[in-house]
Amino acid sequence: MDSRTKRRLSEAELDALVRRAVGTGVTAATELTDGYANAVWRLKLGDGREAVLKLAPSPDLEQLSYERNLLRMEAAAIGLALEAGVPVAGLLRAGFDDPVLGGDYLLLAALDGVSWNDVKPEGEAALRRELGGHLARFNTVTGEVFGYPHAGIVGATWREAFLAMVAALLGDTERYPTPLPRPAAEIMAVCEAAAPALDEVTTPRLVHFDVWAGNVFLDLSGPPRIQAIIDHERAFWGDPLAEFVTPTIFGELKEDDPLLAGYREVTPLELTPAARIRIDLYRAYLYLILLVENGPRQYPEDEYARVRNLATASLGEVLDRLVRAAPGAVR
Repeated sequence: MDSRTKRRLSEAELDALVRRAVGTGVTAATELTDGYANAVWRLKLGDGREAVLKLAPSPDLEQLSYERNLLRMEAAAIGLALEAGVPVAGLLRAGFDDPVLGGDYLLLAALDGVSWNDVKPEGEAALRRELGGHLARFNTVTGEVFGYPHAGIVGATWREAFLAMVAALLGDTERYPTPLPRPAAEIMAVCEAAAPALDEVTTPRLVHFDVWAGNVFLDLSGPPRIQAIIDHERAFWGDPLAEFVTPTIFGELKEDDPLLAGYREVTPLELTPAARIRIDLYRAYLYLILLVENGPRQYPEDEYARVRNLATASLGEVLDRLVRAAPGAVR
């Protein structure tokens, strides 16, 4: 997906940046275009290594409130995921406020696997079960505060933090007017009415919140297995149940999903009525992101129309469910 937030660098600029980072130059570079926000290149380095460079948008480009310092969150999450036993791409160098180009970058070890989004491997149920176990291990990591500390959107409780996250996103629509299926004030009221369900969450846990097929790399050299989970930049500290939203985007989480079975092999999880309300809150938040982020990014209309239409319809449906499920919700 093309986006106004993706920075363009010449071959000379790429070479100079990598030399500053790891002391060797670039012999070949290929831009990877699957992502939605950061510019990404796969590089061959002068010392024989292959790496992936992620470059944050220019600091001069205004983004959504929660998107401040995203690559700093990713760098931290990679280290925490490794400690928890989750397979990730190794971090070679993290550069913040680069003195020449400005902004942040990450240099990661390149993977030799393939994106799950690009193949249809045999045994997808087994892979989904394996993914559930990795997500459960990711969620074992605990923090000190709820929300996005790197962006300054936090709360002492999960209810406080989550409502602040929603409010910040809806506040972004004042800078980037966004067609929504309900008025922003009504969406906020629905979330507030359903918010008591969030009080069951008492410990901030690391949540990836972007585990779609494109962010899962597979090793197909033998029986298919997960090589790495990538792109941790959207991570926050909150409720592990939010982890199930992206892998079931525009759908539902069903009890017979192998993802759940794999998760439960690591940690217990019960989908109570309150849990279902929480998942719907997180679905509403994700669909809002998909709609509001077009403001700063300005996706090409022919590429974005399908996502916008699905997100708009799905947000309307999930808000209707929340109104039915949450006493006192706006009707």
